[in-house]
Amino acid sequence: MLTSEQVDVQRLARDFADQEIAPRAAAWDRERGFDRAVLDELAALGFMGMLVPERYDGLGLDVPTYVVALEEIARGDASLALAVAIQNGPVPHLLLEHGTEEQRRRWLPRLASGEVVAGFALSEEGAGSDASALATTAAEEDGGWTLTGSKRWVTNGGAAGLVVVFARTGGGGGGDREERREGEAHGRLARPAIGAFLVETAAQGYRVGEREATMGHRASETVSVHLEGVRVGPDMLLGDPAGGLGQALGALDLGRIGIGAQAVGIAQAAMEHATAYACERRQFGRPLARFGAVRAKLAAMAARIAASRALVMDVARRWKAGPHSRARAARSAMAKLVASETAAWVTDQAVHVLGGYGYMREFPVERLMRDAKGTEIFEGTSEIMRLVIGRSMTERRIAGAT
Repeated sequence: MLTSEQVDVQRLARDFADQEIAPRAAAWDRERGFDRAVLDELAALGFMGMLVPERYDGLGLDVPTYVVALEEIARGDASLALAVAIQNGPVPHLLLEHGTEEQRRRWLPRLASGEVVAGFALSEEGAGSDASALATTAAEEDGGWTLTGSKRWVTNGGAAGLVVVFARTGGGGGGDREERREGEAHGRLARPAIGAFLVETAAQGYRVGEREATMGHRASETVSVHLEGVRVGPDMLLGDPAGGLGQALGALDLGRIGIGAQAVGIAQAAMEHATAYACERRQFGRPLARFGAVRAKLAAMAARIAASRALVMDVARRWKAGPHSRARAARSAMAKLVASETAAWVTDQAVHVLGGYGYMREFPVERLMRDAKGTEIFEGTSEIMRLVIGRSMTERRIAGAT
């Protein structure tokens, strides 16, 4: 049951998605980019600063209300929803949890207004699922820091004015990946010292590399970023210079709830298209929706979407900012896992309902199917989500038995 405020926010987001987003989504997919003006329109409605407190000019919504709005935006277009999620989720979370008051006052109002677009740069060529293996370095020099290295798969990396970059600030860790995982599980090895840095993209040495050609989310600007001796002052470090890995994991907890909401929105859109088609398309003298097999598909879609939405909302209601914990990580992983795999299944079934038309680019379910696959990968693959969930279930018992 939604609150009256959530119903109002949902209605506002849904109307905007139906009128301003969905009609342009196919063109954005073809042209590999959405209009920058649409971000300004979203900002005018407050949707670029949903989780930013009112004292920093945001809407000050709670996570469940944010999830309601994000689902509707994703129902209109997944690429745009991904950009909105980065703007609202990981970056403001890091500023609120680890930034100084000066950093918050400097950046949060500009993010909420849409003046500055945010990016999140964690992954690298050799450090995707294993974030502790990143090679980008931050050397402390002359009272500031010099960042050197390359990042991959940075959403908004070219359009962003501010990117949170994670870089190694010292030693720690050691051994290969399996050794680090096993050692951390038993407390034998320290995590590497990693810092989180606020980097203005206008800084000398910040260079945007090649844009990725993706299967889905084609309108989303996903790029590589090269840091060629980028200098940042001490006021651009977020919190503890050795605590960045924990900060990143905490931001990912919130990010995964957002991906879950986006997946539900994609699935909802696919079901709506499949239902409308089944009611209009006639075969053997009657609408497809009169056939039991088609009705069974639509019923299964509706049930799985409702279950996924309920799980995402339950996790959102349980969200509490603060230090990353395995219990919270497991809950966020569950929401992302179930919702993203539901989106992949529902869009596949929607293509089958439309038959040959479903396979054509001119019909939206083909695009939705490609977009759904991305939700199984962003912010951690389904395999990593199962690892996170399973570890939270078993690690204490294993540790107690050894």
